[in-house]
Amino acid sequence: MEQQALVFALIGILGIGAQWIAWRTGWPAIALMLAAGVVAGPITGLIVPEHTFGDLLEPMISVAVALILFEGGLSLNFRELRKTEGAVTRLMMVGIPLGWVLGALACYYVAGLVWPVAILFAGILVVTGPTVVIPLLRQSNIAARPRAILKWEAIVNDPFGALCAVITYEYLRRVDEGGTLLSVVTALLGAAVVSGLIGYAMARAIAWAFPRGHVPEYLKAPVLLVAVIGTFVLSNLIQQETGLLAVTVMGVAIANMRLDSLRDIHPFKENVTVLLISGVFVLLSASLDFEVLRLFEWRFAAFLLALLFLVRPATVLIALAFSKLPWNERLLIAWIAPRGVVAVAVSGLFALRLDQLGYGNGNILVTLSFAVVVATIIAHGFSIRFVARWLKVTGAAQKGLLIVGSTPWSMSLARQIQSLGLPVMIADTSWQRLASPRQAGIETYHGEILAETTEERLDLSQFQVMVSTTENEAYNALVCNEFAHDIGRDSVYQLGGSGDDEDHRSLPEALRGRAMFTAGHGVEDILQREAAGWTFRKTRISEQFNFDSARSTLPDEADMLFVLRKDGRIRFFTHAARPTPQNGDIVVSYGPSRHADSESRNSFHNGEAMA
Repeated sequence: MEQQALVFALIGILGIGAQWIAWRTGWPAIALMLAAGVVAGPITGLIVPEHTFGDLLEPMISVAVALILFEGGLSLNFRELRKTEGAVTRLMMVGIPLGWVLGALACYYVAGLVWPVAILFAGILVVTGPTVVIPLLRQSNIAARPRAILKWEAIVNDPFGALCAVITYEYLRRVDEGGTLLSVVTALLGAAVVSGLIGYAMARAIAWAFPRGHVPEYLKAPVLLVAVIGTFVLSNLIQQETGLLAVTVMGVAIANMRLDSLRDIHPFKENVTVLLISGVFVLLSASLDFEVLRLFEWRFAAFLLALLFLVRPATVLIALAFSKLPWNERLLIAWIAPRGVVAVAVSGLFALRLDQLGYGNGNILVTLSFAVVVATIIAHGFSIRFVARWLKVTGAAQKGLLIVGSTPWSMSLARQIQSLGLPVMIADTSWQRLASPRQAGIETYHGEILAETTEERLDLSQFQVMVSTTENEAYNALVCNEFAHDIGRDSVYQLGGSGDDEDHRSLPEALRGRAMFTAGHGVEDILQREAAGWTFRKTRISEQFNFDSARSTLPDEADMLFVLRKDGRIRFFTHAARPTPQNGDIVVSYGPSRHADSESRNSFHNGEAMA
């Protein structure tokens, strides 16, 4: 028992540690998790999953994959699908069968597998999977449309790879009993339809029960979790491997029923998914057996090259032929196809079954599947950023600032951000209030920032910071609280709202953004200072002119606003946090204008300030 607890703790440390290192360094998280598992497993022997968990290992991984797929389905909105120009439908209807055929040819002619094993393994390889694609997309700056296509493909195609393998296996098992391909396909498609209906029925039940108060708030997340596991197990009892399809349908259905309760559950389910992805990856890579790898042959290397440079590109380019998708986006999608958890788990399952049926190549599937996972993770994980830049399908080159509320002060702030070379956008519900930003050449967004349609009309990934500057402090707090999860709690700021948490007259800090300025100026304070002619001043910090020197040149009433790091990151001074400027950083302050001459308002150089 103590050993199992220790292994659980070690898996968590390695998985989450790898994700944290990936966040800090920009390296692919999936590659780091893979390396962590290999080091902890076959190299050092610290984690031996088969010994620690025994017969529970396979069902643990299966349930974890089901929960990951369900969470992925919850992120799929049909409004997003409409923007993909039909690419996802083409990749499903044409790409899956075409990839299956081309993969089978590569398995037979290049890898040297016998036809039955080649067809089965090719079915497994049609999937990519959210366990690898989502961490990859999280760390890469890809344009919105190819990002959506890759995400949809990974989540929707994942169950079908397992079904392709099941169809092949069931045919091989029944062929000696007189079973035909048509009968096998008909039976399995029927089971898949029933499983999909079970998933949809469970989604309808959740959508009916949650809004009507039949489940208390504190039980909604646990009930949803148990419902997903129950749906997965029930569908698998009808036909093995159809559970993945059921939970995917359940997730997509719930995502498009607009349940208000899901907004409160979202952080929980996302945190659970991060833990599961980390744990499953470490477990599977720790299960790698070097004895199995000795079966690797040089022809398998040729197979990996064929898979990377022939099968996937041909599948995608043919499936997307004559679509409205630009060529550069097609090429990126044709290159990115990392394989992960499902490929390894399903390969291991069918390897044993094929051996029992007398097909000698069954034991090679585990070797090949691990080789495919490692090769695709390394190739795609380390190249996605370079390829995206080369094909010019990246998002904003530099993330900017989103200002909510068009006021004279926010206009002045936007001009300062613009003068520093960073993108800036002002959002407001009033077309008239946005007239000044438009005339000044500042990008604008006309609409209610809190509306549901904002998600599909405005790509929030292009912003590193949000600042709410309307004249309503409560609204500012609401905006910051709404977008804290998407942009980051430490990256949403507002005017006002710097009261003490123990003060019953102020909102608690957890429900508002970070209050700008070290003094925590409110909206009325800023309006008075703006009327008094206060201005912004920029100062570049250097060895000769440090932060203390810059501060001494300012009037006593002036207050620090933000610091622009050399790498383009913005950090605001708040009532609770004061970033430390380094050499090369630019500090922007806000203070009375009497100490700034008119010439210094339009230029600055090292060690000198401007208004």
